[in-house]
Amino acid sequence: MPVKKMRVEVFDGGGNRYTITFEGNVTRKKALQLLDLIELLGGTPSVNPNLEESTSAYSKFNKLRSMLEKHFPIVWFSSGDAQLVYEQEFKEPISLSTVSTYLSRMTDRGVLAKSRMSNQRRYRILTRISQNTLSSMRDNK
Repeated sequence: MPVKKMRVEVFDGGGNRYTITFEGNVTRKKALQLLDLIELLGGTPSVNPNLEESTSAYSKFNKLRSMLEKHFPIVWFSSGDAQLVYEQEFKEPISLSTVSTYLSRMTDRGVLAKSRMSNQRRYRILTRISQNTLSSMRDNK
């Protein structure tokens, strides 16, 4: 039986990143304790309404993630959609391969859900409810 692994990344208001990795018997109770710890660390920042003014220090990855939360909070989107909106939002180019790589990483980290229809991939931001449902499904396996 493979070892279960849960990894959480938290960004605080000062721009610090905390990475917490838990390996072993991941239960719902342990996951909730980990989320309590994250809350103590300050959680993740909400989307900034003045995103254009505050993103000069952000990496492209963080800019893309913030932009997705702002423009695609509950709808499915493609990497091409994300690229187009990113370039309009930040007035800077980003390659489609970079967007695809970042979307894949966000999917691996549990930020996005991915759906594949024939040769096109679509993504959607996972809400806390979706993440909890997905987590409980994994615990029941």
